[in-house]
Amino acid sequence: MTTAAEHPWGRVDDEGNVHLRTADGERFIGQWATGSEPAEAIAFYERRFAALETEVELLEKRLASGALSPSDAVKALDKARENVTGAAALGDLASLEARLTALAPQIEKAREERKAAREAEVAAAGERKTAIVGEAEAIAAGHDYRKGGERLSALLDEWKALPRLSKSADDALWHRFSAARTAFMRQRKTFFAEQDSKRAEAKKAKEKLIAEAEALSTSTDWGATAGAYRDLMARWKAAGAAPRHVEDKLWKRFRAAQDVFFAARDEANQALDAEFEANAVVKEQILVEAEALLPITDLEAARKSWHDIADRWEAAGKVPRARIQELEGRLRKVEQAIRSAGDREWKRTDPEKSARADDMIGKLERAITETEEALTKAEAAGDAKKVKDLTAKLASNRSFLEMAQKAQADFS
Repeated sequence: MTTAAEHPWGRVDDEGNVHLRTADGERFIGQWATGSEPAEAIAFYERRFAALETEVELLEKRLASGALSPSDAVKALDKARENVTGAAALGDLASLEARLTALAPQIEKAREERKAAREAEVAAAGERKTAIVGEAEAIAAGHDYRKGGERLSALLDEWKALPRLSKSADDALWHRFSAARTAFMRQRKTFFAEQDSKRAEAKKAKEKLIAEAEALSTSTDWGATAGAYRDLMARWKAAGAAPRHVEDKLWKRFRAAQDVFFAARDEANQALDAEFEANAVVKEQILVEAEALLPITDLEAARKSWHDIADRWEAAGKVPRARIQELEGRLRKVEQAIRSAGDREWKRTDPEKSARADDMIGKLERAITETEEALTKAEAAGDAKKVKDLTAKLASNRSFLEMAQKAQADFS
């Protein structure tokens, strides 16, 4: 800090007047109390200049960082110029004014850049809003009333966050978007009203089914009642869904009634299975006799034994359900073996087939005799071609005769 009455940018005279040196000469900027140190006056007006310099530096930095909008920058620049021009301060005020003047083109450039960015932003917003409208109209044309509503809400939030377009363009797109939302919400309201009505009807129908199920729960007519429950289940599914807050409760009541019946049926079946276990032991013994008939070597003896086995099998009674398939399967295997053996015997002794074989043999024998006679005549006549043809025919007939005689043997 300068402590003399002289300063690079001014001076303090003997009367306490403070002067600033400018390109146009000295300019009176203030007066200091007579008798005070001139250095104090110089320091005071130096601080004023430092404050102005800080103001200019801050404006430069804010403009360079883009923190100020062009309009705010113009206002700040005007205010800074007002403060610098004719300021009562000791320092290079002309350089501050020059720095402020240099900011004007920067502000104009920033204005143009911001304008271009705004135009690009508006153009992008126009494309996005057009896409939002298209998606909204597609949703309105569909029937996904759950996800569609959520998506339209998200699109509305996105629309609000986008910049406005020109009034006419923005209003036109908004009208389409709003119309699509309104149409969808109207359809959605109608749909859910219908759904509520259907669920209410389903609730009534299921309450009736529950009453039927509970009435059947104490039945001991196991077969018929199990069939009735299957029918109830089909009707339950066909009734559709009841309101969400009661659907689970209705199902638990419906299922509980069935559980009561089927638990009682299972208990009764378990008691019957214990009773039928003794019958299974008897049938296992019968199976030992039946399976001893295999393989079938004496068909008539096997048939006689089978009749007795079948009678005793029926008389033995029912067996536990878990063993029915196993025991019946073993018995059917023996029965099938006897039936197959009978079929084979019938085919072997079929009188019609035997008669047909005898008839064929007779025809072939006569044909062979006639061919042999014709062959003898052809040889005597020296007809080589006829001899060749008759020889081939004779060989063929003899081959067929051999096969027919073999088939006849199978029936004898």
